[in-house]
Amino acid sequence: MLFPKKVKHRKWQTARTNPKKIGVETRGIHLSFGSYGLKTTTPARIKSNQIEAARRVISRSLGKTGKTWIRIFPDRPFTRKAAEVGMGKGKGDPAGYECIVRPGRIIFEIDGVSDSMAREALRKAAAKLPIKGIVVTRQH
Repeated sequence: MLFPKKVKHRKWQTARTNPKKIGVETRGIHLSFGSYGLKTTTPARIKSNQIEAARRVISRSLGKTGKTWIRIFPDRPFTRKAAEVGMGKGKGDPAGYECIVRPGRIIFEIDGVSDSMAREALRKAAAKLPIKGIVVTRQH
């Protein structure tokens, strides 16, 4: 799973989550490496284990052919309190890392495979993520 080598702050403040105020992405909205990409249409927080599950699905679908790029990185820590712990007593311990994704962001890119194979791999990967996504292709 992906996680940062070192973090400046162990716990971050919780970000605002109103989907109407999130807006659209301005960075990472064009294909940079591959010919096919998975673009989000909804905002979400994607955890590192979800990224890894989607990556495994893509690599299984493509086999030894093709190349994959992951365009997001989970650098934001999220906390969780233990089971059956009452309210209060401070913030929970860090449970993992996540990446906040806004609509329009390219998450994965694929190159070196046929059109149908790439679309199927990205469709399966989108099913593993908490987002709705579309497959985009490079305009030649």
